[in-house]
Amino acid sequence: MTEETGLLRTLAEDLSVVVARDPSLTSRREALGHTGLSAVWAHRVSHRLYGRGMRTAARTVARISRRRTGVEIHPGAVLGRRVFIDHGASVVIGQTAVVGDDVTIYQQVTLGAVGWWADNHRPPGARRHPVVGDGVILGANATVLGPVTIGDHALVGAMATVTEDLPPGARVYAARSVIRPASGPRAVPPLGTGPVPVARTSAAGLGVPPVAGRPGGPVGASVGDRPPLSVSDAVRDLASAGSW
Repeated sequence: MTEETGLLRTLAEDLSVVVARDPSLTSRREALGHTGLSAVWAHRVSHRLYGRGMRTAARTVARISRRRTGVEIHPGAVLGRRVFIDHGASVVIGQTAVVGDDVTIYQQVTLGAVGWWADNHRPPGARRHPVVGDGVILGANATVLGPVTIGDHALVGAMATVTEDLPPGARVYAARSVIRPASGPRAVPPLGTGPVPVARTSAAGLGVPPVAGRPGGPVGASVGDRPPLSVSDAVRDLASAGSW
């Protein structure tokens, strides 16, 4: 991270990087309403107040920013130059986190601590949050926990979780979702046709239609004469009866 520059110059750089990286924006004037830009600018102010010992004022600015943008950045966190927060919803950056220059952060990213059960045993003033190098990209819902270091120009993909140091240029991806081929369309009878299913009550309190061949006795039997129905059986019965 480069040396600290003047506040006005830093704010101007923040505006320029939003215009450069968000293709939905067509002008600098339009970029002034960008949620991520508002959050970064508010943090620039709160961080300076925090560094001068005005902690209550710093937290007030941070809280107002969180309510207006959905981005929670502790006033003690250090942000480098040209940090771009896209969308911004539910981004969390902890107190001792350090974010380098030219970092891109997407929605729901967490730069957090491991938890109080571990942090309470650290020496006073010890770092509890990540250090993110220059040029890093943090994908949507990426989570980086603990005093780890993310090397320059690394990429943490969407949904990935990092709890150890990453070398420069590393790539971290979450497991992909499993895609299964369809077993064929299931015919759904039109509304108002077919017999009306008669519900039987299970121990779980679910009303499901009786299914031939399943233990449970005749429809007219009392509830106490039938065995309890599990949730999985209830779901299966509802699906087979076309009531799902």
